[in-house]
Amino acid sequence: MADDGDEAAKRPVTIYDVARAAGVAPSTVSRAFARPGRVNADTAARIRQVAAELGYRANPMAQALSTSRTKMIALMISDVTNPFYSELIRGAQLAASEAEYTVLLADARESDVVERLSLERVLPAVEGIVIGSSRMSDSSLRVIAKQKPTIVLNRDVAGLPSVVTDNPRGVRRAVEHLGELGHQQITYVAGPEASWADGARWRALREAGHELQLHTRRVGPVPPTVVGGRGVVEKLLDNLPTAVLAYNDLVAIGLMRGLAAAGIDVPRDVSVIGFDNIMAAELVTPGLTTVAAPLRTMGVTAVKNLQAIINGALHRSEAAFVLPTRLVQRESTARARR
Repeated sequence: MADDGDEAAKRPVTIYDVARAAGVAPSTVSRAFARPGRVNADTAARIRQVAAELGYRANPMAQALSTSRTKMIALMISDVTNPFYSELIRGAQLAASEAEYTVLLADARESDVVERLSLERVLPAVEGIVIGSSRMSDSSLRVIAKQKPTIVLNRDVAGLPSVVTDNPRGVRRAVEHLGELGHQQITYVAGPEASWADGARWRALREAGHELQLHTRRVGPVPPTVVGGRGVVEKLLDNLPTAVLAYNDLVAIGLMRGLAAAGIDVPRDVSVIGFDNIMAAELVTPGLTTVAAPLRTMGVTAVKNLQAIINGALHRSEAAFVLPTRLVQRESTARARR
């Protein structure tokens, strides 16, 4: 028959054991771990020391039930297979880890319906939400934001804190670059209709084209993928442009592959510029000229601002937080020959 000492050694240490050894009430031990600011500093230090000596570890789920602080945030993205999100996710995870939070990743699969249902499922488990490139309506996003602190990425929604890249400046630099190379016409290959960034980039292209006296036109929308880029080539062949600005790098890479298959050389016959500067932009041949966005910084900025709101900061600014862009010149653009 095992003695009481052996049984005690096998039994997990509880807050009652810590309270007994520290000479305090169990509720004080609970507060020392869940809400340390509400316990005398010396008492809290003594409790932590006793807990360490006894081998006690606080149960994070139990704390969550009593405090509504799960130390988890949700990151909703539109397509987990899109490499655009890899650096953004890394930035979000780094910032969350620094604050001892865990990121719960959700994939909307480019569907506003899937996005809304996924958000409704994760809402009870998280303290806040970062929504990247949402396909939902502004009103739907505001409904979500009323339930949990929310940050929106790649989209400027009135009344909600947002983080966006400087689309107008990025497009302007791309248009200036093509104009300097002698191109008179620029075709924009559009992305998803529900994409806020797509609309922002097309508007910026029209404005820049008007100011620089360049002709612009739009084809699409196409899926924001390599397949989407390849599929639009047939629409370009009847009136082949000398320069194309694609919605993103994946579309641009697909476009270059489709043009090559049709016997059209990039950049000799057509110059191509993408958006985002994903890793593949440097690996393809020719290397893709693209508008670079600080994707990791976007993830870090979103999570840090979300944590500030979770901790009581008020969102007062109506303007989105804008991150700078820059043009990265590679071999997919050249002087116009036609």
